[in-house]
Amino acid sequence: MPTILVTNDDGVQSPGLLALKQALEAIADVVVLAPERNWSASSHAKTMHKPLRVNPVTLADGSPAFASSGSPTDCVALAAGGVLGVQPDLVVSGVNNGHNLGIDITYSGTVACAMEATIKGIPGIAVSTAVPEEAAMADGEPFQVAALAAARVARAVLAHGLPPKTLLNVNVPALPWDRLRGIHITRMGSRHYPATELIAREDPWGRPYYWLGGSGPVDVADDGTDVGAVKHGYISITPITLDMTDYTFLAELTRWDLGVWDGNIRAEEVQRDGGRPG
Repeated sequence: MPTILVTNDDGVQSPGLLALKQALEAIADVVVLAPERNWSASSHAKTMHKPLRVNPVTLADGSPAFASSGSPTDCVALAAGGVLGVQPDLVVSGVNNGHNLGIDITYSGTVACAMEATIKGIPGIAVSTAVPEEAAMADGEPFQVAALAAARVARAVLAHGLPPKTLLNVNVPALPWDRLRGIHITRMGSRHYPATELIAREDPWGRPYYWLGGSGPVDVADDGTDVGAVKHGYISITPITLDMTDYTFLAELTRWDLGVWDGNIRAEEVQRDGGRPG
């Protein structure tokens, strides 16, 4: 049996992690190493200047797991470094409480776990869903549905592998299994946050403080994108590459006539010429 590392950014006692662990046990030996607290929106944070601790914990179903004092990325790095005594064949991160669509992948600790796995040469999958606002699903059901979808994707990755520097970002609509319309292979969609997400307030001493993220995202549900697929009831699977080079812009950038840099040019000359050396 292959070994799958299950981790997340919502914390080791997250119901999404438990559902994912239980679903993946049907296809692999599963080990769990996740943060001891919630690290949502932590992106690819990595601990460099203080020691990390890994402690045994017990999940809600009575099964053993490990919790780290570090970030989601740290958990993957620790496991890849051998702290669990076994090398994972696959890392599956989630099930995150909230979709990771479009530009959100740059903030997501869930996706960062899959990125770290990919950097370490281990296939990585990030899995997310959302708890519906309406009481159309039983408590915990969105995570169980997403976990079943994740197991299907994980089985395929174990069979076929993934290209180097590539991970899969999976988003599952918050729908019962029998209402899912299928799977779409997608590209990243358009999601942004309005400027009103900044909320300024004052503490009792009159000093200003701020809240970020007060407003919900604005999505463009285009066909062929992760946003559009989830909006229309499809599971979205988006291949994400770590090579973020904008190849379509390379040729244009070379036409900017930036010139050959002369180390003798003074900074004031560059500023005087509008940033153009020479």
